[in-house]
Amino acid sequence: MSANSNAPQWSSQFAFLMASIGTAVGLANIWRFPYTTGTNGGGAFVLIYIGAAFAIAMPVLIAELMVGRRGKQSPPQAISSVANESKASGLWRHMGNMGVVGALLVLSFYAIVGGWTMAYVPKLLSGELAGASAQMVSDSFDALQASATTVLTWHIAFLVLVVFISCAGLASGVERLVKLVMPLLFVMLVLLVIYAANIGDFSAALDFLFTPDFSKITPAVTLEAIGQAFFSISVGLTNLMVYGAYMQRKTHIPRSAAVIVTADTIVALLAGLAIFPIIFAFGLDPNAGPGLVFVSLPVAFAQMDAGNILGAIFFLLLFFAALTSAICMLEVPTSWLQNHTRLSRRQASFLAGVVAWALGILSALSFNLLSDVYPLTIIPLFADMTFFALFDYLTANIAMPLGGILVVMFVGWAMKTEYSSEELCISEHTLGFQLWLWTSRVIAPVALAWVFISRL
Repeated sequence: MSANSNAPQWSSQFAFLMASIGTAVGLANIWRFPYTTGTNGGGAFVLIYIGAAFAIAMPVLIAELMVGRRGKQSPPQAISSVANESKASGLWRHMGNMGVVGALLVLSFYAIVGGWTMAYVPKLLSGELAGASAQMVSDSFDALQASATTVLTWHIAFLVLVVFISCAGLASGVERLVKLVMPLLFVMLVLLVIYAANIGDFSAALDFLFTPDFSKITPAVTLEAIGQAFFSISVGLTNLMVYGAYMQRKTHIPRSAAVIVTADTIVALLAGLAIFPIIFAFGLDPNAGPGLVFVSLPVAFAQMDAGNILGAIFFLLLFFAALTSAICMLEVPTSWLQNHTRLSRRQASFLAGVVAWALGILSALSFNLLSDVYPLTIIPLFADMTFFALFDYLTANIAMPLGGILVVMFVGWAMKTEYSSEELCISEHTLGFQLWLWTSRVIAPVALAWVFISRL
């Protein structure tokens, strides 16, 4: 078995689970899930999303964790080590290199939205939006985006926090944060659901989320649900492979993956139950798209008693979710730099953060100074995309599904089954292992290939 004895380890299985759940639980759950559900018909979308999370995204998650733990290094080195052990081609390591680049790209624009969540906490808490009309709230959000200085300031503030926590190390930084923040995030979300049930139209929300209208199931809705499940669990860019490298040998990978996917799905559903009762009670449009959280919800908060406090708590929750995911994104290039150079962890984290910040400038200016700049007009698919939209599309619709295909193909076909069996703690002759192998070799790659080709 290949291993790196110098690799750090999680202090406990609880720490690993909190960190991994924190990676999965992010803006995709609390910001993206509600608006994609709203724009794709509600219950039918939710049903497909849950199925995709367990049938397609979870095998990719298992694959990333097992390769990470077996290789005990950054994703490219871990993949190269396992490939060498299995007598497979060394070219597989480029899958890990793609993950490093992808993680930096995602972090660069993810930190923009993370900065918005930070900006909204004082905006709501100060009462700036108290009693505001829908137009006033919309104008406030437009003004935030239109100011290059404001967007860049919050972008930098978010990244500084991420780098600071990463520099502190695995135990003192990442573990300490997730052990505190993740339980707090769950408590805050449950309290918001209870509050929404009391002041909102909870029955309408339940009906919208859990009563599927099968006439609304179209190929486009199915693709969107699979893509949301994949993006939500944060697989495909080898993010969780780096956390897998810190796993203890006694940690059961399939069971841990099931806990992570279940927790991620529960948070997404709770986010829907916290948001949609308010949306329906105030007569707002669930089909509002990306502005659902930053425009529609503040309109509702503005009309509530103590809405400024509730709104601040909601955006603090959103900020925590963004922060824990961003830390894992930074961990991928940080571990790569440590494996390839003589940089200390602090130096590697700082350098990776600077690269993400530099890339993020283009995304930040996409809403103001560069709003009319479309860098790839020569390619029809990307002709009307700003830097922010381009980075988002390249990672969510190309890099993540392509990375997912490569990861499951690697563990299904290139990695020796005896090593897979050893990492999964399942005999390769059992029905459970054969089902997992069949899923990794055929079902998941075909489903992801469909998503990938359709997006193009």
